[in-house]
This record gives sequence, structure tokens and C-alpha cells, in this order.
Amino acid sequence: MGCYDCCMKCLGGVPYCSLVATLLCFSGIALFCGCGHQALTEMERLIERYFARNLQDYSTLAYLIQYFQYVIYFLASFFFLYCIVLLAEGFYTTSATKQTFGEFRSTLCGRCLSSTFILITYLLVVVWLLVFAFSALPVYFFYNMDTTCHTITVLTEKNPASINQLCIDARQYGLLPWNALPGKACGMTLSTVCTTREFRLTYDLYIATFAGAGITLLALIHCCLQLAVRQVALKEERRQEKDQRKSYELYGRLQKDIGGTLRSPYAPHIISDSLPPDCPPPLPILHGNP
Repeated sequence: MGCYDCCMKCLGGVPYCSLVATLLCFSGIALFCGCGHQALTEMERLIERYFARNLQDYSTLAYLIQYFQYVIYFLASFFFLYCIVLLAEGFYTTSATKQTFGEFRSTLCGRCLSSTFILITYLLVVVWLLVFAFSALPVYFFYNMDTTCHTITVLTEKNPASINQLCIDARQYGLLPWNALPGKACGMTLSTVCTTREFRLTYDLYIATFAGAGITLLALIHCCLQLAVRQVALKEERRQEKDQRKSYELYGRLQKDIGGTLRSPYAPHIISDSLPPDCPPPLPILHGNP
């Protein structure tokens, strides 16, 4: 076997769909976990500095932020292992099974493994839809802050007295309890908050986190569809294999009933190529019983 044939054989065994899904999942999870972790840290600093005066007012928020950061550590580890196993399963069903069992064969272990991955991936898609929706909430909060600050900038030149009525209340978004003071930022104070490094960095990080959640959701949907298509293909291969076996059994019964070998309208080498290895090729002449 030449170098070209060896390279083509190796490339033919690569599960490109699983590889694309794995790369998408890796990039989405890396973006979601990395940016989300840093965004939570910057948000804690922003709330502590501009929206709360007492430590007790944002202690619950600080506890929740620490809890979500531990969840991010778990998600990063889980999806890293899951993507590796998914890619290995793709290589197994694409390359090893074809080389060991033939082009149209599948093992019981492989079928059970594919069904298990379909179920797990479907559950992950449902859970990640909730994560995707949840990651949009801080983006909505900071978008409202940015829009309000832009309105304050415009009104400062036209009607400066009305800018104090424009506020962002962190208590309305559930970030602080209702007895927290001051709990909100209004007028020029809010405009000053929007020009700080913490606000811009946190806003950009939450946008990147939301994008990472969307990429991960796309990768999970791609995995689920790819596994479902592969399962359908395996069922079709098993059906074709059963049809071939039935035709071979019918051919054998006809041989026994006639007492000889059937003459085929096709060439002998075509019939012999289509028969399994343990079935002898048909003879071109029909020999009956004397």
C-alpha cells in the first residue's frame, strides 16, 4: 500500500461530523466558562462599589456568585470529558467497526452506545436551553444600563434637570434585597458608572458568555442530530443485511428442493462476489436427480 492510499484510508476513518461538533463544544464551553467566571467576579465588584454600602446587603449575591463559579468549574470538566468520549465514539463507529466487521455491520455494543449518547445529548440540550436563557439575563441588565446612560448623555445637553429621574435599580433584578441601600444609581452617578472600566469589561464579558452558551447549544444540537442520523443509518444497514440473509436462505432451500444447483441468469463471477464467504458459488449448469 502506497503513501497516498494509506493517507486516504486514514482520512476516510475520520468522523468529520463528530470532530466539528467537538470543536464547537470545546470553543463554546471555553468561552462560556472563562468569560462567565471573570464576569461574575467583575459584577461583584461593581455591585459592591456602586449599589451597596453594607456588606450584609450583597453577602447573598457574593455567595451565589461563588456557587456559580464552582458550577462553572464542574461544567468545564464535564464537557471536556464528554467531548473526548463523543469523539472517541465517532472514531469507533466510523473506522474500527468498518475495518473489523465490514461496511454494513454493527455490533450490539455500538448500537447501545449510540442510543445512550442520543439520550444523554438530548437531555443536555434541554438543560442547556435553560442555561442559554439564564445567561441572557445579565446581558439584559447591562443593556438597560447602557441604554439609560446613553439617554442621560443626550438629555444632559438638552434638559439637565430631568436626568435625575433616570435610574437603574439593582433590587428590581433580584441582585440585591429590597432593604439594600442605596440599591440604585441615578442621574450623573449612573452616567459615571457606565464610563468605568468595570462596567465596560463586565458588559463585554457577559456578551461573550452569552455567545459561548449559544455556540455550546449549537454544538449539542449538532451532536444530537448527527447521532440520530447515524442510528438511522445503522438500522438501515441491519435491514439490508437481513434481506440479504433471507435471499441466501431462499437460494439454499431452492437448491434442496430441486436437488441440484440453480442456473443463474447472471454471470457466475457476479453471483459469487455477492454471496457471503461461507456460501459456495453457483454452478452455471443445473444438475437434476437421475
